[in-house]
Amino acid sequence: MLSEEEKEELKAELVQLEDEITTLRQVLSAKERHLVEIKQKLGMNLMNELKQNFSKSWHDMQTTPAYKKTHETLSHAGQKATAAFSNVGTAISKKFGDMRNSPTFKSFEERVETTVTSLKTKVGGTTHGGGSFEEVLSSAAQASAQSSGGGPRRAEEEELQC
Repeated sequence: MLSEEEKEELKAELVQLEDEITTLRQVLSAKERHLVEIKQKLGMNLMNELKQNFSKSWHDMQTTPAYKKTHETLSHAGQKATAAFSNVGTAISKKFGDMRNSPTFKSFEERVETTVTSLKTKVGGTTHGGGSFEEVLSSAAQASAQSSGGGPRRAEEEELQC
């Protein structure tokens, strides 16, 4: 328990501390106003400060060992991924080349060419001797469209209606 005298001393000390805190707040407020005035005179504003703080923080982060290690790891992973994709692309191109030169594909190409020639003859088109695979496929598609969309059968039906 505190005596009356000790309580009075503590109350006096409390009042004194509250007064000192109030004075310190007033001094701090005055100094903050003065700081704002100086910054305005120097042309500094909040946006410039934010930019400077951001730039400094970004630079500080980039110099950390963790950032350097992560950057190095991701860069290495990116290089490996690029090399892997390149290898896959090369392998696919090689496989397509091999497939195009295979006997099975050549046989398929000949069958398509024969079918196209046959369709052209049936539809009434002229036949071309050979041609590239792309030309043969294009011709086959055109002949197929003609035979299913409006070929000879449709022409016969139109003649009957006239």
